[in-house]
Amino acid sequence: MRLQVVPSGTPAVPSDPAVALQQLLADGVTWGDSSAWLPALPAKSIDLFFTSPPYADQRAYSRIHPDRYVEWFLPFARAMYDASADSGSLVINIKNRVAKDGPLRGQRHPYVFQLVIALQNMGWRWVEEYIWQKPNAIPGKFGPRTKDAFEHVFHFARGAKPYFDLDAIRVPYKTTDDEIARRRLDTNGRRTTEAGFGRDRVGTYRHGGADPGNVVSVSQTYNQHRGVKHTAAMPEGLAEFFIKAVSPVGGTVIDPFAGGGTTAVVARRHGRLAGGIELHEEFATEARRRIAADVDSDVPGQMLGLG
Repeated sequence: MRLQVVPSGTPAVPSDPAVALQQLLADGVTWGDSSAWLPALPAKSIDLFFTSPPYADQRAYSRIHPDRYVEWFLPFARAMYDASADSGSLVINIKNRVAKDGPLRGQRHPYVFQLVIALQNMGWRWVEEYIWQKPNAIPGKFGPRTKDAFEHVFHFARGAKPYFDLDAIRVPYKTTDDEIARRRLDTNGRRTTEAGFGRDRVGTYRHGGADPGNVVSVSQTYNQHRGVKHTAAMPEGLAEFFIKAVSPVGGTVIDPFAGGGTTAVVARRHGRLAGGIELHEEFATEARRRIAADVDSDVPGQMLGLG
């Protein structure tokens, strides 16, 4: 599979990988094509690729048929794998679609799940699936369906020991101090599972907050014509949750489909080195404006606590 040809007029990609990375970090969001920039990055240099790529057959600025989506995305995934640190991760926010034509017309197209399997086959380790739950999802008529009130967020890792900081995303306990003290006396907390994971539920009460779980509740952003000026703006609360959990302070975060620059704004605000790549010049310009001003596009969402 070949990466797509870089559109004419976009700036040239530096031939030195270190220079290429430094330019992305200096720009915040660089106008260019990820198919050229990602392979130019230094090997094993990125702690987190966090992105919401164009969804299949949805936006006028980037229409990819769901039947061809996996083939389109895999070259980007290969380049990101090569550039990821051994403890690095790829986090993708994506939503499946109702097919508009073909034999699956009127049904949910499985391209999202086909992509997950393809990424595993490439070598990415599928760590977890999160649900982004949208309390203010847009109402409307979608055939024999309720409104779309959630999206998928998939966490993949290059290696067997990805960076993950649960303490950074803990939420207040939903119980009294007396009950927390009582639970600390429990001596039967669950230990490591056969899969090599697991937590001592007794010990969690010493950390000052509850494990938020893998359902992340963040309101949608309705600011396309004000703060961000992008037709598919990502809420900052969603980016904040994963940047804090999956990348270290001082680490490097890159968004290959940067859009309005939310990833870079939030990552820099939380002490990460951050950059992005955006194919459309007007969006890249707007993203750099946001980064320079550290513009809050919305109030960060609240994560669901399970304590």
